[in-house]
Amino acid sequence: MVLYPLGGSHGIKWIALTDEKEKRLAMTHDHTQQELTATAETVLARRYYLKDDTGKPRETWETLCHRVADAVAFGDGKNVHGDKLKEEFFRMIYHLDFLPNSPCLMNAGTDLGQLSACFVLPVPDSMDGIFTAIRNGALVHKTGGGTGYSFSRLRSKNAAVRSTQGVASGPLSFAAVFDAATETIKQGGKRRGANMGVLRIDHPDIMEFICAKEDQEKFNNFNFSVAITDAFMAAVEQGDEYDLIEPATGVIVASLDARSVYEKIVDLAWHNGEPGVLFIDAANRANMTPQLGDFEATNPCGEQWLLPYESCNLGSINLANFVIGNNGSGKVDYTRLKEVTRTATIFLDNVIDCNRFPIPEIEEMTLKTRKIGLGIMGLHDLLIQLAIPYGSEEGRTLAAQVMQFVRDAAEECSMQLAEERGAFPAYDPAVNHYGARRNAALTSIQPTGTVSMIADCASGCEPYFSIVMVKHVMDGDRLIMVNKFFEKIARREGFYSEELMGKVADTGTVIGHDEIPGQWQEVFRTAQDIKPEDHIRMQGILQLSGVDSSISKTINMPNSATREEVKLSYILGYQLGCKGLTVYRDGSRDSQVLNTMEMATVDQTALVSTEGMIKKNLPDTLNAKRYRLKDQDQKSVYIIVCFDENEKPMEVFAKFPFDNRVDLKDKSTMWTTTCRLVSLALRFNIPASEIIKQLDRSSGHMLDLPAQLSKLFKSFMAGTQHGFASACPECSGQLIFEEGCETCHQCGYSKCS
Repeated sequence: MVLYPLGGSHGIKWIALTDEKEKRLAMTHDHTQQELTATAETVLARRYYLKDDTGKPRETWETLCHRVADAVAFGDGKNVHGDKLKEEFFRMIYHLDFLPNSPCLMNAGTDLGQLSACFVLPVPDSMDGIFTAIRNGALVHKTGGGTGYSFSRLRSKNAAVRSTQGVASGPLSFAAVFDAATETIKQGGKRRGANMGVLRIDHPDIMEFICAKEDQEKFNNFNFSVAITDAFMAAVEQGDEYDLIEPATGVIVASLDARSVYEKIVDLAWHNGEPGVLFIDAANRANMTPQLGDFEATNPCGEQWLLPYESCNLGSINLANFVIGNNGSGKVDYTRLKEVTRTATIFLDNVIDCNRFPIPEIEEMTLKTRKIGLGIMGLHDLLIQLAIPYGSEEGRTLAAQVMQFVRDAAEECSMQLAEERGAFPAYDPAVNHYGARRNAALTSIQPTGTVSMIADCASGCEPYFSIVMVKHVMDGDRLIMVNKFFEKIARREGFYSEELMGKVADTGTVIGHDEIPGQWQEVFRTAQDIKPEDHIRMQGILQLSGVDSSISKTINMPNSATREEVKLSYILGYQLGCKGLTVYRDGSRDSQVLNTMEMATVDQTALVSTEGMIKKNLPDTLNAKRYRLKDQDQKSVYIIVCFDENEKPMEVFAKFPFDNRVDLKDKSTMWTTTCRLVSLALRFNIPASEIIKQLDRSSGHMLDLPAQLSKLFKSFMAGTQHGFASACPECSGQLIFEEGCETCHQCGYSKCS
């Protein structure tokens, strides 16, 4: 006989399950061996398993889950139900029904013991306050957390500083110091520091902030977002000017044309995805504790609005595991979903009590509001199993129902916990009309880049970025990796073939392949096959249905998307009640489409070799793209690729801005010669796969030219043309931009999660 938690009107009760009920639980895979994918094991071994002195993992998935469950079950050490809870926690995590955020998986049960992912730190308008914030941020990063900062309190550039009789240097100059500090610290030895930098739209330095990341070599440890007000959006709609307010004095110092500023935000977002936008008034209308202050910033990926010094621990329910039946007759298992939601809510609340906070101010504020961020992942998996297209009205309706169900179940549990353990200390009946709860906030949808790889499901509320992926192995061969649901359905429906899988991998989409029935083309549309409007409508309906805080999601757009489409996306997101928005146009980071035709200065005579191979004759003018990268010495090098009328690469050029340096003459000559040979192979129509194979064999370093050209041609073969921005810094795989963050689906590297 086993005791399990059960909801009741008078707090958490514990009931004894009969053998029959225990047998039913066993049938829900509670006592089966959990199998993980090879990718999951790779991610766990590299990032999560504790290691011995030689760096060898000394954990398995089972022992990791026991470590986490045992550490969290007793909370502050006073929980009399800890022995029972740890079994529930273990089962839930081990079987991938729910996974906590990365710091919890990494640090629970260790000496570090810092289990939260999200922090917001205040940046006061004083030298002491600014450098205290830098110090506090360093302590947070050291323990594995990410930080959000609002620079809106800092006086504008050239504003008077009374204490020194000088002038201020402005928010951007200090943001650069924060960025440099982050660069020196690797989070917990496993995660690179991540920051969100926020500036209000009415700050006098707003235009400098909007343009700050146009140069992509600056502020690489920050996501930048503009805090947009309702007043600004009204001025945009009406074509009016709006006021800029000096934060140090509260005085209006200037005004700007709202539409011009808005157009600049749109232009830069179209250019490379930054800055994002945060709708700060919408966030503060949902502030559960307004008596404590207003929201100023979010965590690095934007899903958690937090007050200064607040933190939040996150976790995600894997919706892929909550479908009963298949072959189009499946349904959501709401009974088991409620059980897991309740257990996950207790788990996250316990994390607050067993957490070791980086600084006392964070501990004080977190215990005062006890916010948790229960989210979801595997939404696309759930819809696929029910044969519902992600971008359809039916898909959005079901997603909203499921999210509302999760939120309601979490709130019911939080209210029962309040009866048993007490409401969050800052609870004020005069402000909070919803009734006493244990937690001021319950739900958000966060990035799950690495934990979703462990669970083998789609990230957060995102659709899959690809259904069939190509992994290039050391000998130059291609390894085809097929989505488990797509392969199962393709085999069941009789349209599976290795040739088709290769075609889907090369084109990057299931759309347009006659072998695939139309129904399944719609169900397996990926992020870039789904209209931006449908991405935004999914985010909007989830936000209004069951998300207390916010949502980290990327509105994917094709490379051909226009600025007007970006502009309309922001307007639609605002109208639908989103609290923030990130737009990413495919291939827009670290690659610049040339506005003019690149002149190809090559021999125009078609030559015929002794083997009868024909060298393609090229016109005087070709379309081209320029890619910027760093060589081994961290020097900028530019690669220019020219394309024919069918978007096929025909020529490659390498350009050193410092060709006149004597010590680099040999390197420049070598790179130029390599590019000429690759160009010759392209013009003789040598298959790209053969060129890649030779480049891989010639590579001596991941940053040398053969390696870089190989990565570039692999992206062309995949149909993405992402260029060097898509290269993972750890495994050279392709980085995917989703959930407002860059993630490698091959090794688990992520800038944010």
